[in-house]
Amino acid sequence: MTELQRLREAFRTALDLPADAPVDDLSYQDDEKWDSLAHMSLVATIEDEFSVMIDTDDVINMSSFAEAVKILGKYGVDVK
Repeated sequence: MTELQRLREAFRTALDLPADAPVDDLSYQDDEKWDSLAHMSLVATIEDEFSVMIDTDDVINMSSFAEAVKILGKYGVDVK
């Protein structure tokens, strides 16, 4: 499984989305399931999956799948 596939799965798991749900264009404002509680679950899932600790500023700025890709890059995770 690639890093990109792992991140997609983390989003689907944390946001309780179907296994085939597209997430690459997903953003905080676009999905009613992505509330503040789901956001913290998402961050925890990503941290566990990629063995990283995400800084508070990055937690706040993680407002989309694309932004999560960028943020993980800061922690040495090359999501492609």
